[in-house]
Amino acid sequence: MLRPDRLYSPTMLDRLFMPGLALAAAAAIALSLVWPQGLGARSPGPFGGTPLQQTPRMQAALKRENEVAQRRMSDARTTVRALQTQALAPGQ
Repeated sequence: MLRPDRLYSPTMLDRLFMPGLALAAAAAIALSLVWPQGLGARSPGPFGGTPLQQTPRMQAALKRENEVAQRRMSDARTTVRALQTQALAPGQ
């Protein structure tokens, strides 16, 4: 029969785990301060830079893309209207 003190054998000491956990948390916080912020708003303080979507080059590309999408949508609507008109009055 197993003795009660042999039922649980700790594989990791709390004296090692808790400081390691605190160190991992501090590393995650430090990494979040210096990691690039992506395409969103500017990061505060000395770490931030101009977001990619706010650069003039990207603004122009987004505007061109939007104009092309609007033109494509307008052409599609015109085509659908023409087909609907033709379906309602096929003899004309």
